[in-house]
Amino acid sequence: MNANEQLIHKFYTAFANADAKTMCECYHTNIQFEDPAFGILKGNDVCKMWKMLIEKSRGNLKIEFSQIKADTYAGSAQWIATYNFSKTNRKVINVIQAQFQFQDDLIIKHSDYFDIWKWSKQAFGIKGLLFGWTGFMQKKIQEQALLSLKNYKK
Repeated sequence: MNANEQLIHKFYTAFANADAKTMCECYHTNIQFEDPAFGILKGNDVCKMWKMLIEKSRGNLKIEFSQIKADTYAGSAQWIATYNFSKTNRKVINVIQAQFQFQDDLIIKHSDYFDIWKWSKQAFGIKGLLFGWTGFMQKKIQEQALLSLKNYKK
């Protein structure tokens, strides 16, 4: 395992152990994160997001990761998050493909890709099934995620 593969492994091991501090130590100070729920986050907001998600899970978050690959500049992994969505208490099993870029031996860019419609069906039930594929619902999901982060930071 090369150094960047070890860095990805360290990041997800910390996540599995609900250790946001160690996760954030894997990030460059100019980190940029992107996913379908939060859109683009930069800098300290990325670490706040992970800390918030870990705290909201109240110890009911299971993280599994595999398929870690990396070279000097880029890497990838697959991870699965299993948890109860805080707004509805519905069980979610989210399969995520992660892409990474590295700078100064740290992660400078982290992009997570997952099926937001599949996620919304699990998180919201029939409402997610019927409307989760729409741009309107996806925008609402992102607005709510960002509002949660904004309130958490206060």
